[in-house]
Amino acid sequence: MLNLGIIGTNWITNQFVDAAIATGEYQLVGVYSRKLEQAEKFGAPYQATIFENDLEKFAQHPEIDVVYIASPNSLHFQQAVTLMEAKKHVIIEKPVFSNPSEWELAVEVAEKNNVLMLEAARHIHEENFAIVKDEISKLGTIAGATFTYMKYSSRYDQVLAGDEPNIFSLLFSGGALSDLGVYSVYAAVGWFGMPESCHYFPQKIATGVDGMGTIILRYPTFNVTLITGKIVQSYLPSEIYSLDKTIVMDGVNAISSIEVVDWKNDQTMQLAAAPKENPMVDEAKAFADVINAPDTEENKEKYASWLKLSREVNQVLKALRDDAGIVFEADTEK
Repeated sequence: MLNLGIIGTNWITNQFVDAAIATGEYQLVGVYSRKLEQAEKFGAPYQATIFENDLEKFAQHPEIDVVYIASPNSLHFQQAVTLMEAKKHVIIEKPVFSNPSEWELAVEVAEKNNVLMLEAARHIHEENFAIVKDEISKLGTIAGATFTYMKYSSRYDQVLAGDEPNIFSLLFSGGALSDLGVYSVYAAVGWFGMPESCHYFPQKIATGVDGMGTIILRYPTFNVTLITGKIVQSYLPSEIYSLDKTIVMDGVNAISSIEVVDWKNDQTMQLAAAPKENPMVDEAKAFADVINAPDTEENKEKYASWLKLSREVNQVLKALRDDAGIVFEADTEK
C-alpha cells in the first residue's frame, strides 16, 4: 500500500484520490494546502495529516511515499524538487513543468535521489488511447489529423471582469495550450512522434495568455492540426485520415467513441472499449505498478517511455509558445 500525499484540494485532486483509492494501491495520509480550512475539509474523511504552508515539513513526513501535485502550473517545479530531494516519488498534473529547463533539472533531481517523476497525462494510460495507436499502425499512408479540445472555462468570466485567475496568468504558466492543448499535443506526439516543426496561431486575451488557438504540427508527409481553447465551447470530433479510412473519435482527452470508417467500401467499425467511470483509475494503477516494482525490465521500459514522451511534449509546448510569442514568468528564471 502506497501512502499518498497531495498538494492542492480542487476537483481534479478529489478525482485522483478517488481513483487512487479505487485501485486498492493507495491510502491518503497527508494534505498540503495554502488554505487550512480547505485542507482540513478535504483530509477529514481520510484522517489525513494536514500541512498548511510548510512544504518542507510536508516533504519530510516519514509516512508519505508519493505525492500528487495539482497546484498552479508554475509551482510544480519547486514543489516537485523539494519533495524529490526528500526521497518522495512525485505524480505531477500536466503540464508537468513550465519549460524544458525545469524538466531537465527536475529529472536530474529524480535520478540523484532514486525516485520516480511521473506526469499525470491520464489519457495516455487509457485502453482507448492504446486502441487508437494500434489502429493507426494499420492505416498505411497517413494523410493528416485534426484534434479538437475547446471547453469554456467559468474562470474566463473573472478575466472579463478585470481579474487574472491562475489558469489565465503568465505568472502561473497558464493559458489554453497549457491547460487543454497539452492533451492534444500528448496524443499527436504519442501516436505520431516528434514533429519536424511547430506553429501556433493563438488568440490572446487581456492577461497576455492564449485564450484559444490553432496549432499546426508538421511531419515529413502530413500535418496535424490541433484546435484548443478555454474561452469558447466546441463540439467537433477528432479525426485521423489515411488514403482510404478515417478514424473518428469523440475527443483525444478522454476517448469513449472510436469509429473506423472505410469510406471506399462503405463500412464502419466501432472499436472503443467502455471507459472507466473515473478516468484517472488507469493512470493511478499504472503508476502504482511501476512505483512498487521499479526494477523489473518491463517497468523500467514503461518508465523510460513515459519520461521520453513527457520530455518531448514539454519541448513541443515550449516551441509552440516561442512561435506564438508567449513568455511565462518561469521562462525568465532559469
